Amino acid sequence: MNNLVSIITPSYNSSAFISKTINSVLIQTYTNWEMLIVDDCSTDDSIILIESFIAKDSRIKLHKLTKNSGTAIARNTAIKLAQGNFIAFLDSDDIWLSNKLEVQLKFMIENNYNLTHTSYSTINETSEKPIKKFVCRPILSYKNMLYSNRIGCLTVIYNADKLGKIYMPNIRKRQDYALWLKILKIEKHAYGIQEILAHYRLRNQSISNNKFEMLKWNFYLFKNIEKMSYVKSFFYLSSNVLNKLF
Repeated sequence: MNNLVSIITPSYNSSAFISKTINSVLIQTYTNWEMLIVDDCSTDDSIILIESFIAKDSRIKLHKLTKNSGTAIARNTAIKLAQGNFIAFLDSDDIWLSNKLEVQLKFMIENNYNLTHTSYSTINETSEKPIKKFVCRPILSYKNMLYSNRIGCLTVIYNADKLGKIYMPNIRKRQDYALWLKILKIEKHAYGIQEILAHYRLRNQSISNNKFEMLKWNFYLFKNIEKMSYVKSFFYLSSNVLNKLF
């Protein structure tokens, strides 16, 4: 089918939120999608919940990993299985607004854009009431992105027909940031929709999720994935920190 969107959803012990995430896909005004959920060996009742949705809608598909492998492998497994012309990302605790796919697909097709993202807001564990808005930039380049990751994973769609399937590096953290940089070496710009079309859920156990740990993985990304010198890696790491602070 033309313009099928493959939605990439990694899941691990997501029973508290996965139903709301799936429902936010089911209410999309754009209906030509498949949702590829890859379960990373959950120990809660996530799979039971997911399978209850699959029983009602065949567009939702579940793949179970045989060993706990991390978010990058879960996402890459879903990308490999994807049949869509477009690849979209939605984690198992985040939510899309009902017109997200319709607005974004129209934006991409009418302008011939291959990598797009949108503005989004944060929500907490107990409410879908927006806390803070993150308004995206209209245009971002590879160089812009080195200074700070200005793209929310839950908002991204890329054109797999034009770019091919592009996978995340197998690193524990910042693999989404690494993917945007990888795509921006092929595609000159990422284009942003200023309208808020998604909600990113802040989790209590991961609020900062150990800021030192995130700094470590940012440095690893610059040094080992982007193959920068120590000096350049520290420079862009510092830029990321300053952008977060100010």
